[in-house]
This record gives sequence, C-alpha cells and structure tokens, in this order.
Amino acid sequence: MELSDIKAKIAVVGLGNAGLPLAAVIADRGIAVLGVDINEERCRLINQGTNPIPEEEGLEELIIRHGGKSFIATPLIEDARDCSSFIVIVPLFVDQSNNPDFSIMEKALESLGRILKKGDLVVLETTFPPGTTSGRVKKLLCETSGLKEGEFFLAYSPERIMTGYSISRLREFPKVIGGTDEESGRAAYQLYRQFISNLHLVSSASVAEMIKVMEGCYRDVNIALANELYKICQDLGIDFFEAREKACHQFCHIHLPSTGVGGHCIPVYPWFLIKEMEKREKFDKCRLIHTSRIINDEMIQYWAERILLECMKINKPLCEIKICVKGITFRAGVREFYHSRNLALARLLYDKGLDVYVADPLLGDDEVAARGFKSIKPQEADLVFDPFQLNFESGKAL
Repeated sequence: MELSDIKAKIAVVGLGNAGLPLAAVIADRGIAVLGVDINEERCRLINQGTNPIPEEEGLEELIIRHGGKSFIATPLIEDARDCSSFIVIVPLFVDQSNNPDFSIMEKALESLGRILKKGDLVVLETTFPPGTTSGRVKKLLCETSGLKEGEFFLAYSPERIMTGYSISRLREFPKVIGGTDEESGRAAYQLYRQFISNLHLVSSASVAEMIKVMEGCYRDVNIALANELYKICQDLGIDFFEAREKACHQFCHIHLPSTGVGGHCIPVYPWFLIKEMEKREKFDKCRLIHTSRIINDEMIQYWAERILLECMKINKPLCEIKICVKGITFRAGVREFYHSRNLALARLLYDKGLDVYVADPLLGDDEVAARGFKSIKPQEADLVFDPFQLNFESGKAL
C-alpha cells in the first residue's frame, strides 16, 4: 500500500479525561473532529458548547469555541464512517490480580473494525504493555474489518498529559509516535504534526509503548525511594524536607514522599512489565519495580500507625477522638478516586474502628457519603491529617 494523503477529518474514539482535551486541541488547529463516546450525556454537553470536565484548565474555552461546530460528539461509531483517521483513547484497567483488562479496548476496536476501510489510519493512545499494538490490536482490527495486514495504517502515540494541565501538555510537552511498520509511522507522524508541535517519530509502536511504561516505572520507583528516605529520617530525628532541599541538584532529584501512589497511571503501568516477566518466569528481571509497588501500597499502613500515635497524645478515649482526613482524592485539585491511597487510608482507619471523617473542598457531602464517610469541618475534629501536605493539626486550634 502506498502512503496516501491523510484526510483532515479525524475521529477521536473516547472522550474521557485524555480524549476530550485531545479532540479540543485538534479542533483548535482548524481540523474537523468527530468525537465518539458511549456517554450520550457527555456528547450532548459537548455539542451545546458545555465543558463536562470543568477542572481541566483551558478546556472550557475550547469547548465553547468549537463544541457543536468543528468538534461534533456522537455516541455512534457508525457516524465516523467518512473519517479516514481514527485516534483511539479508551481506558485500560487492571483486575484484582493486577493483570491488564482489555475488555473496554476490545469492544471499542471491534466497533471500529466494522467501519474501517482500506487506507485508513488508526492511532492508539491508551497506555499498553509493550507489543500490544503490533500484536493484540492489529490482530483484532484485521479480524473485525476483514482487512489484511498492510491494508490500513496502524500506529501508537502514548498520551503524556497530566490531569488538570492537559491542554498545556498537549501544546508544549514532547510527544512520541511510532508505527507497526515504517509506512504507518510516517502516516501517523504526518497526521499528528498538524496539531502537535513537539512531536518525535520513533522506530516502532513497541518502542513508543515502552517509553510511556518506562516513565510510570521511573516515577513509582523514585517515589518509593522518597517514602523510604522519609521513614528513615523520621526514625533518625532528621528533617527530611530540609535534607531533600539541599540534596536535590542537577545530578540528584529526590521525589516527595506520600501516602502512596494513586491515579490511572503510575500505580498501574509497572504491573504491565511485572506480569510480562512473571509469564516468562523471569522473576529476577523486575525485582526493583515490584518492590517499589509494595513499598508505595504499604504507605497507608505507615500513616495509619502515625495517626494512631498522634491520637494517643490526645486526652480522650481512642474511640471518641474525631479524626479528619483532609482530602480523599488521589491528587490535590483532581476529583478522581482511581487507586486513591488517601481514600484507602481513610478506609483502613475506619476498619480499625476509629471515628473517621472527611473534609474535601472538591467534594460535596453527598459525594463524601457515597464513599462511605461523613463530612466534617476541620475545626470540629480532634485531629486533622492532611495527606497532601503530610502534616497533623489539632482541629480545635484551627
């Protein structure tokens, strides 16, 4: 197949926290975009120019400007038949055993396969275990479309956004793209350079997949290191934050300690490599990555013990001490709970029989109740723990 011209109209399949900002940025570059999402209400809001993710800085302006105009949303993949370029960015979760769950992705690809034509381009942005695009994805698209390998272009470009800053990341942050073959890589690069300024073509889709997984592992391992150093400093009576400030320089960057690692990305991606090495019985190849996962997930045990020690300083029976956890989302400023270690910490304290409440400025009382807790004003509590600042306060002193 010869490298054909890529038509301007692009379909973005999946209008979640990553797909919607991407579609809006594409529309803002003067390219007609058709967004596809099974959430009919989200599609309706977009088409009337209403931003369904208000906490995403800069997105509202783009939705008002392009929603229902150059950016149309639909719940029907069949509406994208006339498109020749498809960007797929739907979720991939892990199950209770931390194995990748491809069910949502497979449904999206099966639907896409029914309308895929010769010469079309498909680019995946969902973070995958390396080898997924050239393996599982290609096979499924061929089976559902009836097309042969080489009759359509297939590439991978991992999303590299940060929730709350997606628009600026898409416009400024380096982005990589790689094809399942040389022609696919060139076709995908030709398309993406129209709306991504800092774009780099790599040798294959698998390399691009590995780049994103590497980033997640790097963060997870270095956060685990910070958590261990923090605990050691506590035992030695040393101010971790003072030491960290002077330890950081161009050759050393110590991350911040935490209650663990939450969200859709960092606590998930290391498992892609761990599970792959386990399948190959190469357990010695992922010891550091695996240990880091354990260290970070166990941080809620450490902080639960610290909270109990603080409670013992209060002249009240333990069962009567009102504890306020100041924020249960996985990150400050983000109304998301996926793998939230702050929420897990609150539940651990509750399961220990403590009187636990939540104060979260991002959440209404009903949203807190939906997570199994009662809201409280910090000044009404006996002990306030801020998981984002890692500090304790007496609620009565606030």
